[in-house]
Amino acid sequence: MILKILHYRTLQIDHWETHLGETWCLLGGNASGKGLLATLLTGKEKPEKCEIIDLPAPTRWASFERQQEIYERELKNDQTDYLDQIDPGTTSLEMLLQSGCSKSEALELSQEMHIEDILERGYKLLSSGEARKVLLLKEILSKPELLILDEPFEGLDIQSRRELIELTQKLVDSGQKLLFLVNRIDDIPNFATHLGLLQRGQLVESGPIENVIQKPEFKQIVELDQAFVPELPPPPVETSKSFDTIVRLRNCSVKYEETIQFDGFDWELKPGEHTLITGPNGAGKSTLLQLLSGDHPQCYQNDINIFGYQRGTGESIWDIKKHIGIVSASLHRDYRAPGNTLTTVVSGFYDSIGLYQQATPAQRHLALKWLEIMGLRDQANVFFRQLSWGQQRLALIARGLIKQPPLLILDEPTQGLDDLNRHLVLAFIEKLAGLKNTTLLFVSHRQDEYLSLFKQRVVFSPSNRDGVQFELGLIQDRNT
Repeated sequence: MILKILHYRTLQIDHWETHLGETWCLLGGNASGKGLLATLLTGKEKPEKCEIIDLPAPTRWASFERQQEIYERELKNDQTDYLDQIDPGTTSLEMLLQSGCSKSEALELSQEMHIEDILERGYKLLSSGEARKVLLLKEILSKPELLILDEPFEGLDIQSRRELIELTQKLVDSGQKLLFLVNRIDDIPNFATHLGLLQRGQLVESGPIENVIQKPEFKQIVELDQAFVPELPPPPVETSKSFDTIVRLRNCSVKYEETIQFDGFDWELKPGEHTLITGPNGAGKSTLLQLLSGDHPQCYQNDINIFGYQRGTGESIWDIKKHIGIVSASLHRDYRAPGNTLTTVVSGFYDSIGLYQQATPAQRHLALKWLEIMGLRDQANVFFRQLSWGQQRLALIARGLIKQPPLLILDEPTQGLDDLNRHLVLAFIEKLAGLKNTTLLFVSHRQDEYLSLFKQRVVFSPSNRDGVQFELGLIQDRNT
């Protein structure tokens, strides 16, 4: 494939050439143009100034954007309001079979990625990581001439990441053409032969990987100078009160028909006990956090005391949410309200998806400060849905942090961020913890995000088919 004289929107590439036997990976930060390039290679966009010779066809693109499209389509077709039960929608197996493969092929690949237990579950009911694996397998099973894998390892637990690397290497060895688009150096596959660097829509370096990683442009993409980490904006004037105990759970359980996600869970969280939560995809990490925020339907079936309120005794959900900030994949997935980037950040004051009341001048001013330190000041008036996926995540992080609340729930907050923005956000989190007004609950699959500020760890580790085993205690070994 030869691409030359490409000028489209923010993307400008004068020449890029790939050859048979090469496995390419394009590395670029958020809004660098990776997704825009993918839309051109798949034929979704057809600019006037673009010449691509020997473009493989068909070309498929597995991305967060595609995952969101499928989720929204499933919601549009949801029939729950007309049934006496929850409509599961398209099952994972049906989703895989849409690729045109046989059932035996779908089952075989599902076993390789260990998702056979979720094949009969509705796609829209899966965890973010589970849905990610189903989408990846669906596109692989379609057997395109060229498969573009856009941030394929994001949202996957450590074991799933290893399995996907093994699977994609087998595909390459069998002759499948793959193009990886990544924003983190750790996500460059070890079997990639060639590397391209995208910066602000331009391909600044490309060639054999061992040559490109020696270039100064490579270090500029992945290294953050801590001296330039800005200070946090001040907390809002309407600060929340302090609490003796943030949350207390007694014998909590979550069950779906005959499936027990977890059972008999006792836990108490005190202010300042910053907690790391780890475990495989689908083990119940996000479910636990949704019990706390009130976004899970079984929260009222459990003995949960949060901020002094006993769940189910007449408290308003807003009485609790005003003390909580949230950043999660599910929030990102469900944030489909109209509005620009500024109103998205301001909505964090009201704990709403979208802004439905007039913001005060002070709130708008503080939101602009958060956008500035996130590098999004120039996008304040851009519609949220028009931002790149990584920029959307930065805006939602600003939304979650703007109140500097007593409890901050961070469920894989750096998902979709490049290395520079990831380190920047982690630095902000450390600064926020240092102010001693906010207690953090932090979910991550990345060991390099196990920060020293965490005082305890909750480990979700499936012990059998019927439940989950919990381990509580101080973090002793950062490498486990």
